[in-house]
Amino acid sequence: MPLSKSEITRLRSLREKKQREALGLFVVEGEKVIAELLALGAPWQEVLVTPSSRLSTRGDVRIVTEEEMARISHFPTPASALAVGRLERSQLRPNELSTGRTLALDSVQDAGNVGTLLRIADWFGFDRVLLGHECADLFSQKVINASMGSFCRVRTLTVDLPAALDLIPPSVAILGCDLEGRDVSQLKPMDHVAVVIGSEGRGLSLDVAKRVRERVTIRRFGGAESLNAAVAAGIVCAQVRR
Repeated sequence: MPLSKSEITRLRSLREKKQREALGLFVVEGEKVIAELLALGAPWQEVLVTPSSRLSTRGDVRIVTEEEMARISHFPTPASALAVGRLERSQLRPNELSTGRTLALDSVQDAGNVGTLLRIADWFGFDRVLLGHECADLFSQKVINASMGSFCRVRTLTVDLPAALDLIPPSVAILGCDLEGRDVSQLKPMDHVAVVIGSEGRGLSLDVAKRVRERVTIRRFGGAESLNAAVAAGIVCAQVRR
C-alpha cells in the first residue's frame, strides 16, 4: 500500500526536535544500524524498507518504493531502511546516583560526539549516561547512528545536570575533565564515580564546574590546543576502569 501524503509529511517532520517531542516519535535511517537495533530487541512502531534492502524478507517490515523512500528520507542520499520508534525518556530513580559509574555530559552539542560517548560508556560498562539539557538530543538520527547500537544498551537520561550532580553523595567522586588538574594517570580504579565531560569549545559550564569534586587532566606532550570530548572521555573512563 503506497504511503499517503499525510504519512510522508509526518515522517519528514521528525527531523525536527520539536516535532519529535510533539508526536512522541523518532526516526532512524540506515540498514546496518536498524538491523543491529532490531537484533537487540528495540521496539519499533514501524520499519520501512525498499525491495533492495536485505531486511525486506522480514515479515514485520513495510515495503516502500525507492521513490517513496527518497521522499521520506532525512538524508541527501536515501538509505534503504527507515524505522520509526516511540520516544520515551527515562527518569532518574531515587538514590540511583549513589552507586555505580556515571558519564555526565555538560553541553556537548555535537551529535556525533554524543553518540560516540554512548559507545564509550557501553564499552567501559558504565551504568548510565546523563545528558545536560544543552546537549545534542538523544533521539536525533546522528546521535543514534553514531552510537552504533549503544543507544539501546546504555541507560541514558536527559537531566538538569547541576541538579542531578547535587544528588550524588560525598562518597562518590565527581571528576571534571579540565586543562588544569591532577594527571589522570594517577587515578586509581573506581567503582563509584561520575566522570563529567564539558562542551567541545568551552569546557565545563560554571554551574557544573562548581559541583566537580576533583579536576583531572590528560597530560599533553605535543602542541594541540585540546582533545576531542569523546577522546578525552575514553582516556578517563579507561583509567577509572583499569
